[in-house]
Amino acid sequence: MAMLGKRRVSRPGRAAAGAAELSSRDKANTTNTSRDDGVVDILRLSHDGRGVAKTTAGKTLFVERTLPGEQVKIAIHRTHGRFDDAHPQRLSVTSSERVIPACRHFSQCGGCDLQHLVLDGQHRHKQAVLKEQLARQSIQCEVPVEMIAGNGFGYRRRARLGVKVGSGGEIHLGFRARGSHHLVDIEQCPILSPSLEALLIPLRKQLEALAAPRLIGHLELLESVDSICVILRQLKPHAEDASRWQAFALVHGLGFAWRLGRGSGKSRPSLEWLTPRPSLEYELVLESKTLRLAFSPGDFIQVNGPVNQALVTTALNWLSPLRKSQVLDLFAGVGNFSLALATQAFRVVGVEGSAAMAGRLDENARRNGLANIEARQADLYQAPRASALLDERHWDLVVLDPPREGAELVCQQLAKRRVPLILYISCDPATLARDAAVLRAGGYRLRRAAVVDMFPQTAHLESILLFEQGSHAPETENTSISSARTRRDA
Repeated sequence: MAMLGKRRVSRPGRAAAGAAELSSRDKANTTNTSRDDGVVDILRLSHDGRGVAKTTAGKTLFVERTLPGEQVKIAIHRTHGRFDDAHPQRLSVTSSERVIPACRHFSQCGGCDLQHLVLDGQHRHKQAVLKEQLARQSIQCEVPVEMIAGNGFGYRRRARLGVKVGSGGEIHLGFRARGSHHLVDIEQCPILSPSLEALLIPLRKQLEALAAPRLIGHLELLESVDSICVILRQLKPHAEDASRWQAFALVHGLGFAWRLGRGSGKSRPSLEWLTPRPSLEYELVLESKTLRLAFSPGDFIQVNGPVNQALVTTALNWLSPLRKSQVLDLFAGVGNFSLALATQAFRVVGVEGSAAMAGRLDENARRNGLANIEARQADLYQAPRASALLDERHWDLVVLDPPREGAELVCQQLAKRRVPLILYISCDPATLARDAAVLRAGGYRLRRAAVVDMFPQTAHLESILLFEQGSHAPETENTSISSARTRRDA
């Protein structure tokens, strides 16, 4: 999942997204929705949250910061062969779902796409996107698409901010502009947790007081249960500035570290703490116990703590009871699902591609007194390794929580086998739909579905799907390991 403030290289660019958005209904619908005065009718939202309209010639327009039903005078700022990108100049007719954005930087900052849309409208849009992506793979979602959501603001416990020194020595601190390398200076960010947002102005003043701010690439803000940290990307050491940062951390009660060096790969920058190393943990509160999961800077964790809690709780509710189950958790990370499942299942094997993350998973299992978890490291993008894991024993449940590129290879292996239940958590609905089609071809059917609004105010959505082996008619009631095992053994 991309971190706020990173240039959006992990999701399709605006041009690629626009081309992908030209569905058959767009090609068939050549109704002109623009007039000679430059006013267009917004027909719907694209997957990335832009309004969709048509020119008088039938060409598709993607208009940022607009909503369905609005009439907008636009200006085109980028042309392509099959579509154009535009922005609004004046609203003639306004949607009833339009709200005033909470952030004054919304029109320039590239962090949020949908602050102008009421939160319920964002949820409906994301549910529609998931259904449409599944439909593109000829999967009709015949079960209700549930919504797992929390507050619309104050949720981010992690963010990365760019730092740049201008030609006159002026400091710029903020996020990238939409579709640009330009850094937008920010003084507020209401989607950050209040503790992190409160650091924005003090950090700017601190950067202005440094002797060598040009040695800084970016900084990361990180909030855990017991501590707040600032992690600096520092090109080379600077003793005077190190002392300044230590004083800053002391005043604000922070942990502080910097990543030193310019390299990548094996020579990647090394992390050095300039304060005592803080405890970095997050909590999952379950019925039977409260788990505390430790992580390190750079480890993947969900940025929205309350929604992650709701996601894990939903997964356990969908899967209950798990008492005698053998569970294989692939792409397990630090144990977000492995530990929760282990409080109910007989045995959980968590597999992670990174040896460091697998070690963290093992440590978290021991710290939480869960002896029924085994942590392993394996490359899950290698067919022989994935096949061996699936054949190791009879698994009652396989959990998939892959990165954005999905788990197509693993799903191809699962399609050859009869695993009673597969729980798939995804951060990209397109690759999820692709993999769901593979599972469906292998005899699995969709049993439960939900959109996870991990990133309110943005077009990004996460999803969770539960598949069951079999060809029965769709059901909407809770499924369980035991009922799936009964059908399998019948």
